[in-house]
Amino acid sequence: MTTLAVRVRGRDVTVEAAFTLLIAALIIVAATTSESFLTATNLTNLLKQMVTTGLLAFGMLVVILTGGIDLSVGSVVAFSGIVTAGLVADLPIPLAMLVGVASGIAFGAVNGVLVARFELAPFVVTLAALTTIRGLAFVYSEVPIAPADPGFLTLGSAMVGPIPLITLIMLAVFGIGGVFLARTPPGRSIIAIGGNAETVRLAGIDVRRHIVLAYTISGLCAGLAGIILTSRVGIAQPSVGVAFELDAIAACVIGGASLSGGRGSAKGAFGGVLVLVLINNLLNLYGVQSFWQQVLKGLIIIAVILVQRTRRPRSEAKGRA
Repeated sequence: MTTLAVRVRGRDVTVEAAFTLLIAALIIVAATTSESFLTATNLTNLLKQMVTTGLLAFGMLVVILTGGIDLSVGSVVAFSGIVTAGLVADLPIPLAMLVGVASGIAFGAVNGVLVARFELAPFVVTLAALTTIRGLAFVYSEVPIAPADPGFLTLGSAMVGPIPLITLIMLAVFGIGGVFLARTPPGRSIIAIGGNAETVRLAGIDVRRHIVLAYTISGLCAGLAGIILTSRVGIAQPSVGVAFELDAIAACVIGGASLSGGRGSAKGAFGGVLVLVLINNLLNLYGVQSFWQQVLKGLIIIAVILVQRTRRPRSEAKGRA
């Protein structure tokens, strides 16, 4: 193992330890300053509220690892949710859900093709997709839709012991996704592309195909998040999901992902989700207005990026220069 590798590994261990301490500190502060934090109702709500952000964060992580970004996830949440809610009246619930997830996959694949095949900037492509998909959600229905079949709400309310079913679904996504990124050739290729796409291409790996795969996974996660959110709250709105992409990006960055690509993990992204959810929950319990929460998220992203920049090994910084 080279000296640089040892330094990087040592830095990673230090960051993980600090990250664990941060989460523990947030829990302790929340438990000692608010009588409502440790109540069963609040903890159950916390577990449910983290699902949407968690699913979007994993999909965003996969895209960020390639050096890209997906700003359209919030709009995909709105579209998949409202389409599924509308179709429940005419189709069996599983089929309606399948259509909702398929719509997210389709949008993600289109984004990936535009980025990989036509070499368009990810920011521009997904920004255009954000407005286009949002518009399509309003075209489908300008007013909120309540699912006609009450059975659709079972997904969002079902419990497995003390844990919500949707939380277990999110955990399964992170578990399977973590194995995919760390243990499978496509997952490792996605990470390598963010490090140096040209080197990956020269190694005989189809860079374009893996980039399309990354955006497709992001679309799948967003589609699933839209269905789960609709089932949890009991109504679908074409306006829902605004700024959801900020939460997803913030979770990835807090978890150690590099916006330049090639660095990040499912475990780190999940930790970032947990930090965000704890902060949001704590601020809600304190009665802090929601727009101040948005300000805090933006400041957190900037602060974490600055920390990452100052802690990056010199040789790595020179290599990226």
